[in-house]
Amino acid sequence: MNTLKKLCYLSAAMLLSASFISCSNDDNEIVFEQQTPSQVLSSTPWETTGAKDKNGNNVALTDASVAGYAGFAYFKADGKFAIYNLTDILRSMGTWSVDAQGKTRTIAALNPDGTTIFTRDVEILVLNRNEFTYRIRPNSSDQSVYYDIIHTRSSHAEPTNGQLALASTPWETTGAKDKSGNNVPLADASVAGFVGYSYFKANGTFKIFGLNDVLRSEGTWSISPDGKKRTLTTPTFTRVVDILVLNETTFTYRITPDAANPAVFYDIIHTKVNHKEPL
Repeated sequence: MNTLKKLCYLSAAMLLSASFISCSNDDNEIVFEQQTPSQVLSSTPWETTGAKDKNGNNVALTDASVAGYAGFAYFKADGKFAIYNLTDILRSMGTWSVDAQGKTRTIAALNPDGTTIFTRDVEILVLNRNEFTYRIRPNSSDQSVYYDIIHTRSSHAEPTNGQLALASTPWETTGAKDKSGNNVPLADASVAGFVGYSYFKANGTFKIFGLNDVLRSEGTWSISPDGKKRTLTTPTFTRVVDILVLNETTFTYRITPDAANPAVFYDIIHTKVNHKEPL
């Protein structure tokens, strides 16, 4: 009987030891949490690295059929997105979503005032940690023609020169100061021509209206790579100004009426506003 008891104790000890080792191994295991399709898409910047036609042939990213889809894409966890071309120029911004099955991605491109420019659904072919490929059909009446747009995981940082901030809201001129820091009435002839509501769209176009909602100018806009200068180009003029402040709530630039006399300047102050663009 004593021998039997000893064997039982020994067996129990071995089982306990084995359980301990197993738990210890479990503690050291690397567990990968399963991500949803939305989490995968928002986990990294994406760079367009290829395109194929319906026959599987490579299509140059400069080809007109696919060029509008090439660039760096940033799908943020808060449901917003920004897409830049391959030279870091903002192309579109708005909101995005992916269905729970990871089959369809939807984007809504927005104007600065939050109104929708377009909504686009695309079929997702591949979505994993390293690749995001979707299919576009340029002609809805001819489903046999399509292109597959291939994106690769990238470490390319989103541009921080202020393009997205400028395009994300309408701006209202709310103040002006002279070279001495004194307030200048917005009706003063020195600054009145710069006063109004501005809409800088993500596609590189702009419209500026007077405070009476009458269109004053329209054309294209850009910001220098270092974020220090904003350029407007219209059929009648090109204007480059120094940016003093550009963030989510304030946009201030400096105008120098006479380039030959840079000592005289005015700072034009704009504030984020909820004002719909006049139709």
